[in-house]
Amino acid sequence: MKASLARLSYLYAKIERDFDINDLWLNLHPSASEPLFLVNFSMGQPPVPQLAIMDSGSSLLWIQCAPCKSCSQQIIGPMFDPSISSTYGSLSCKNIICRYAPSGECDSSSQCVYNQTYVEGLPSVGVIATEQLIFGSPDEGTNAVNNVIFGCSHRNGNYKDTRFTGVFGLGSGITSVVNQMGSKFSYCIGNIADPDYSYNQLVLSEGANMEGYSTPLDVVDGHYQVILEGISVGETRLVIDPSTFQRTGKERRAIIDSGTAPTWLAENEYRALEREVRNLLDRFLTPFMRESFLCYRGKVGQDLVGFPAVTFHFAEGADLVVDTESMFYQATPNIFCMAVRQASVYGKDFKDFSVIGLMAQQYYNVAYDLNKHKLFFQRIDCELLDE
Repeated sequence: MKASLARLSYLYAKIERDFDINDLWLNLHPSASEPLFLVNFSMGQPPVPQLAIMDSGSSLLWIQCAPCKSCSQQIIGPMFDPSISSTYGSLSCKNIICRYAPSGECDSSSQCVYNQTYVEGLPSVGVIATEQLIFGSPDEGTNAVNNVIFGCSHRNGNYKDTRFTGVFGLGSGITSVVNQMGSKFSYCIGNIADPDYSYNQLVLSEGANMEGYSTPLDVVDGHYQVILEGISVGETRLVIDPSTFQRTGKERRAIIDSGTAPTWLAENEYRALEREVRNLLDRFLTPFMRESFLCYRGKVGQDLVGFPAVTFHFAEGADLVVDTESMFYQATPNIFCMAVRQASVYGKDFKDFSVIGLMAQQYYNVAYDLNKHKLFFQRIDCELLDE
């Protein structure tokens, strides 16, 4: 049923267009306020520039729309006004797509309204509509895609990055851009902290780069999940209670997410990793806790020279190797912290919960094939993909 519904979304979108989509390339910009990426594209006619947070944990592309009762201040250009765009189309709440919008329902004028909530922060509330999206291409050209389903938000949170205009949901839901464009996507990112690196990219549809290690990918409750089988620090395989990796169903899996910066680990996994990190560093540096992060006084580039890579081992032999720049972050000029937290700080319900965050995915091309249920990790300089 899930596969059929995803196919429905794709066919609905394709019928409204007059060409096939093979390669949609989007440039990614590091957020100025937190370690996340913003997707660069334009919307409507005349085109209005957008920078939306890349989030594989939600399934709706939404942007701030005028008039807005409560929206973040944005500086990249005028807020999108649907009344001005010649390509904007409203979506009736009788349309089958409305059933699968986040909390989709009818308003008094028979429009499809939605309410997209998040684990942290305020929700986005608005109407489901269709619009023309304009994407870049590797050869510096553009592709215009008509009738893309999106959320026109008239109320949302106050985001710190004033360039922000919305959220680019890459989840597996029916309203996701991924399902509207096909069944594949990939993103390649370099150093999150380097604003001058211009090769960070997101590719939708058949042009996505499917290479490297692969591991089974499942979708549970709208999230992309993989099976984590172990963790190593250098050549040392961590001793973790075997029952941690012998759970079945949802509990056995780790979410892979682009909208979460740090990595969150289940209780047993985190304790084993922290213990090994402290065994290596405590003899030279003084540890302390800072907002539930393990921290030290010093500098990543100086005090962690020679620190071994951390490897997350996934099912079928796929490894995600995390170096010091991805494992630690410089919290202040003189304090660095481990970019991994114990998920149970949110409560006992999270003690078996793991999320592989975006910092751990630096210097990788990460590709999702929803039809074949595969996730690919390829360690690469993103500039090489352009070549």
